[in-house]
Amino acid sequence: MNARDSSDLGPHSVLTINGGSSSLKVALYRIREEAVNIMAGAVTGIGAAQGHMAARTAHGEALWEDRTVYANHLVALEAFFEAMAKHVDFASISAVGHRVVHGGPHFIRPQSLTAAVEADLRKLIPLAPLHMPANLDGITAARHRLPTALQYACFDTSFHADMPAVAQRTGVAPEMEGEFIRRYGFHGLSYAFVVDDLAARAGQAAARQRLLIAHLGAGASMAAIRNGKTVDTSMGFSALAGLPMATRSGDIDPGLLLYLILEKNWDPTRLQHELYHEAGLLGLSGLSGDVETLLEARDSLRAIEALDQFTYQARKQAGALIAAMGGVDRIIFTGGVGEHAPSIRAAICEPLSDLLGIDFDSDANNRGASRISKPASTVIVETVHTDEALMIARAGRTILENAATQIPGRPS
Repeated sequence: MNARDSSDLGPHSVLTINGGSSSLKVALYRIREEAVNIMAGAVTGIGAAQGHMAARTAHGEALWEDRTVYANHLVALEAFFEAMAKHVDFASISAVGHRVVHGGPHFIRPQSLTAAVEADLRKLIPLAPLHMPANLDGITAARHRLPTALQYACFDTSFHADMPAVAQRTGVAPEMEGEFIRRYGFHGLSYAFVVDDLAARAGQAAARQRLLIAHLGAGASMAAIRNGKTVDTSMGFSALAGLPMATRSGDIDPGLLLYLILEKNWDPTRLQHELYHEAGLLGLSGLSGDVETLLEARDSLRAIEALDQFTYQARKQAGALIAAMGGVDRIIFTGGVGEHAPSIRAAICEPLSDLLGIDFDSDANNRGASRISKPASTVIVETVHTDEALMIARAGRTILENAATQIPGRPS
């Protein structure tokens, strides 16, 4: 690929930016009838002693790679842009789409980013303190580097916006909940992709089935989805809830939090840091929050116990979510762990086999097949590679079309 050849990018090209707590992913798409990937790259280890940056074309050709210190997301994205400028004509990029973790109660569909919208998003930082600063830094850096491109956001909470009221409530009085306090759910872009992918490969009837989707990665959640819509999900008001994650605690008794504050004199800053950065698999194992690292630490009892806790809580969440939608027809694993950790999938599914009617195919699971249940299984179990960037790029086509119809003097 000659990435600087703007003709390869088609009528429009869209850059997608997905900022995590210590990483970011960037991808470039050509927008025609469908969004077609041109290149993709990532920066990991942001804020660590050493980070890693690399990018490849859609055909797997290495474009660049570097290892250095990236102090924060602004530094990392600027470094990525500097390298990218040697391969891509930035003037050909029509729009930049950002994954924003939290849309609050108001942003329930992709949104063009204006100063007013960005100001509203900054108010949501306390609702997702691990992710929103990185997301907003990505918007700042992209606007500086691509000042003429249309900037827009896709929200991880949007997919769950029409979740039933009984699933949205928190258990406190409505007067206390006010405007912002409710259960939101996250990983919505991933869930949306999995549902769309299922419809494309198995038909609309399959996509309307009772689905349990497990997005398992450094951040982990599950969702019960019926008729393509969320019935309930493991995460709630914050992305801290639900399963224990790489460094996040998952569900925790609120009485324990009160005890730590009132009896142990923990201040809110310490509590926030411990729950977001020192808990989960890292805290349980005392070794790492990375599942692959823990799977390799066979001689560490704490590593084994941490993974046991993760899969135990995953089974509990699965059971509750399946009960919420009155049964399950298909279980789909996605995310880095869901896709690439056969032993984790087995530890979740096999104890549920008799209860749910799963005829689990261990051989297919171990070799990484897309279907990991046997043909006679009552419940189909699958793995799917999710693609949040593609969902952002697809939204960019609609955003660009809507922007074009709003040009003064142009008929709509």
